[in-house]
Formats: sequence, structure tokens, C-alpha cells
Amino acid sequence: MGKCLHEEKNREECNCTYSGCSRHGLCCQCLHYHRRQGQLPACFFSAADERTYDRSIARFIRAQK
Repeated sequence: MGKCLHEEKNREECNCTYSGCSRHGLCCQCLHYHRRQGQLPACFFSAADERTYDRSIARFIRAQK
């Protein structure tokens, strides 16, 4: 896979707080990874919800209420 043209900009806007994330700033890879896990990426969540590391769809739905 080639270098992401938007990686630097994506890193600035990414709210993922998982320090070991190898996909930080690589949105396409992040989306595919979390989709395979039945989850959503950090950018779908508020800062408070993201810090729980619960990326489940159920958590996302609860947060929208």
C-alpha cells in the first residue's frame, strides 16, 4: 500500500488516545480494522467516550441518545 497523501492532516485531527495504534492518521486502515472487529473508530466518539476504549456500535448508539 502506498503512502497516504493525507496522513499528516489526519494525525492532527485524529482523536484516538491509544498510544500503540499503528493506524494513527491512516483513516482507511483504521476503518477497515475496526469494521473487522465489529467496532467504530475513535473519530465517531466524543473525547470522553473515546477514552473508554469501548468502540462498540452499542456504545456509539447509547452516546447518541
